[in-house]
Amino acid sequence: MAEGAEHAIQTKDRDFAKLEHGCEHYRRRCKIRAPCCDRVFPCRHCHNEFTSSLSNLKDHHELVRHDVKRVVCSVCDTEQEAAQVCSKCGVNMGEYFCGTCKFYDDQTEKEQFHCEECGICRVGGRENFFHCPKCGSCYVMSLRDNHVCVENSMKSHCPVCYEYLFDSMKGTTILKCGHTIHMDCVKEMADQNQYRCPICLKTVMEKSEDWRMLDAEIAETVMPKEYQYKVTILCNDCNKAGHVPFHIFGLKCSECRSYNTRRISAVDHQQDDSGESSTRGPRTT
Repeated sequence: MAEGAEHAIQTKDRDFAKLEHGCEHYRRRCKIRAPCCDRVFPCRHCHNEFTSSLSNLKDHHELVRHDVKRVVCSVCDTEQEAAQVCSKCGVNMGEYFCGTCKFYDDQTEKEQFHCEECGICRVGGRENFFHCPKCGSCYVMSLRDNHVCVENSMKSHCPVCYEYLFDSMKGTTILKCGHTIHMDCVKEMADQNQYRCPICLKTVMEKSEDWRMLDAEIAETVMPKEYQYKVTILCNDCNKAGHVPFHIFGLKCSECRSYNTRRISAVDHQQDDSGESSTRGPRTT
């Protein structure tokens, strides 16, 4: 055993080797034994990444954090029951320790806390978050009484990257419509001018200036006579149907003035008695 580790055992210095062990996900002074496959991994994420890379799909599985019973101290290499302090060398295997989640982390500046309602540990400081019982997750205090609740919205996959949101290590946010998504994915959507929720198609970004620009462009661009007819639309924002003038630049909802609409009718042209082209009533497609 290394001289430093021997010293730790003799003096039981709980801060010994702090931040010197761990993986890309966490700094901690222990590894966990996965009860599902009886293998030792630095953390559950390392386990999940390993099993998901196996060639046999039947071997793919995820570790349930609460099922972990045994850990291996990274300082003295002693396997033991999960606890904060190593039973042999006396070091803190994690400056932060949750006995429910079997979660260890030496980087306490993350301000970890355990949410009883969520049943897992989160980061960011307990005083900065509240638990929404309908959405089924913790959100930042600024969203208290200031978000659209969607039942168990966090217990779903991100509609962009498809990672499971509830226990994701990435930051999440709630769109105006109430659906939840990774903050990085929202930024990626904005960079690609994708302004609608990928799930419900409602407008979730500020578009009032864009709508005004479309108003001006449409007013300055008169459609040829053969295209001067009306079509039936359904608005993705207010869910109202309407009969509006066709224009190649956009179809504006007459109720909420949004251009986030879908055309739901086809137009038939036929000759009337005068020989002029007329428009017969729309048909739904």
